[in-house]
Amino acid sequence: MSKTTVLLVNLGTPDSPSVSDVRSYLSQFLNDPRVIDIPWLVRKLLVNLIIVPFRAPKSAKIYKDLWTANGSPIITHGQSVKQLLQAKLGSDYTVELAMRYKNPSVPDVLARIQKTNPKKIIILPLFPHYASASTGSALQEVMDVIRNWWVIPELSFISQYWDHPGFINAFIARGQQYDWREYDHVIFSYHGLPERHVDKVYDNGLCLDRDCLHEVNDENYYCYKATCYGTTRLLAAGLGIPEDKYTVSFQSRLDKNWIEPFSDKIVEQKAKEGAKKLLVFSPAFVADCLETTIEIGEEYQEIFEEHGGEKVQLVESLNDHPLWIDALEDMVRTR
Repeated sequence: MSKTTVLLVNLGTPDSPSVSDVRSYLSQFLNDPRVIDIPWLVRKLLVNLIIVPFRAPKSAKIYKDLWTANGSPIITHGQSVKQLLQAKLGSDYTVELAMRYKNPSVPDVLARIQKTNPKKIIILPLFPHYASASTGSALQEVMDVIRNWWVIPELSFISQYWDHPGFINAFIARGQQYDWREYDHVIFSYHGLPERHVDKVYDNGLCLDRDCLHEVNDENYYCYKATCYGTTRLLAAGLGIPEDKYTVSFQSRLDKNWIEPFSDKIVEQKAKEGAKKLLVFSPAFVADCLETTIEIGEEYQEIFEEHGGEKVQLVESLNDHPLWIDALEDMVRTR
C-alpha cells in the first residue's frame, strides 16, 4: 500500500540575498493575483516597473542581515521541522517541504511526490490563519499542478489551525520563557493585509460590520482579522495576561488601507506613553524570518529607542519546538 505524503508549504525566500535573486523572488511573489488583487495590466506595470526595481536593492540588504551560515532561516527551520515530523510519523508517511515562491518549488516537489504514487496527500500550509494571499495561494498552486495529473490521489487540505490546542500550547511555551509582568506592555503583532482582503470573505457588507475583534463564529471563521484576535485571546488566557496589558496589531503594511492598528505605530505610541520594555509575539509566523527577526527585532527596536523606549523583546517563533512538532503530528494523524 502506498504511503500518505504530507506536504508542508511555506511562503518562500530568495535563493540568495543577492539583488538579482531578491528581484526574482519579489517578482514571483508580488505578481501573484492573490497577493496584489488588482487588474492584471495595472499589477504588471506596478510590480515590474515600480515596486520590484526600487525595492529589490533595499530588500537585498535586509536579507543579507537575515542570512545565516546555513542559508535562509525559513528554509533551515522548515527542513528541521520536516525531519522531526518525519521521525514522529514513521515509515507510513513521507514528509515533504515546498515553498510557494522560489525553491524548493511546489511544482518540483509535487513532481517528486507523483513518482512515488501516494495513496493520499495531506497539504498543510504553514500559515495558522487563513488568508487568500498566503494559504489560498498555496492551495491554489497545489491544485493547479495536481489537476493535470492523470491519477489524482485522495487529497486533504488543512486550511487553518489558529485555535489548534497544540499550536496554542507551543506558543504559550515560547511565551513562558519570558515573564510578561516584567514588561510595560505586550504586543501580539500579526502580518498585515489590505482591508479589502478581509472584506472579500463576506457575501455582503464589510469586516468592520462584524464583531471580529471579540468573537469567531460561523460567518467570520475564515476572516483573517477575526482569527488573529481569536488566537490572541487563547494565548493571553493561557499566559494569564489581562486584556488591558496587551494590544493586537498588524505589521508589514504597504499603504494606509491595511488592517489597523499598525504595529510600528503601537510601538511608537507605547514609547511616547513612557513604556520602557515591550514583549512582542508574532503568532502568524511559525518560523522566524525577515518579519520577525529583522522587522520586529531590529526595526521596531530602533523605533522604540527613538521615542524613549529601551527594549523590544521578540518572543521566538515556534521554529522546531517539540510541542510544535507534536501539534503537526496531531493535525496529520487526525486526517
